[in-house]
Amino acid sequence: MKKRQVVVKKDYSSGRSSTTSSSVVRTRYAECQKNHAANIGGYALDGCREFMASGEDGSNAALSCAACGCHRNFHRREVETEVVYLTLLQRENQPLSLVLLILKILRNQTSGD
Repeated sequence: MKKRQVVVKKDYSSGRSSTTSSSVVRTRYAECQKNHAANIGGYALDGCREFMASGEDGSNAALSCAACGCHRNFHRREVETEVVYLTLLQRENQPLSLVLLILKILRNQTSGD
């Protein structure tokens, strides 16, 4: 189960340039770390190697693992963050719509990976 979150920040501090940073965050849940023998004072893992959602995204079933039945919080969380900075210089006669079109194209390219 991979989730993507895109955050776009714009800085128009000077009249002619615009800086855009795009951040793509990917979250992956790895092996289960739930101690199944904690109630008897032991330590035992179930061997589940990767979280697989039991249901569709947004439902309660999406938070439980189809392989081991544990909640997603028991699985080790791995977060990848990719940040891309882009600075465009806008000329006096260049329309703002062209700059926004270029930003939209570049944003779609980074989210398509």
